[in-house]
Amino acid sequence: MTLQLNKERAVTSEKIYIAMVRNFTSSRSGKAIANQFIITLENGDRMFQSYKTVIALITKQGDVLLDQDWNYSVTTSRYRNKFLNEITSVTQKKIDNGTYLLTDLNSDMNKYR
Repeated sequence: MTLQLNKERAVTSEKIYIAMVRNFTSSRSGKAIANQFIITLENGDRMFQSYKTVIALITKQGDVLLDQDWNYSVTTSRYRNKFLNEITSVTQKKIDNGTYLLTDLNSDMNKYR
């Protein structure tokens, strides 16, 4: 299955999914945080995207997939932690014990950039 993302929709070989894209918001000001997005697909899957990179995917069944660059920077980690509702050490333990799948979430999408 190939996946193409933009701010309006995700396209797969099986179906077109409408997506809702929203920025993370500042807890202090309530303003949108630039370049930090939560994408919700109509099928129930949710993604966290930092700049142009999808960092995490939570399927509607609750499975979690993390990109290989899941811990790329302090900023990425801050918003990934909020998305997953946990701290980095817990995320690492879940990767280590196989609860989370570490994969390349962006290889198919790089050709669309």
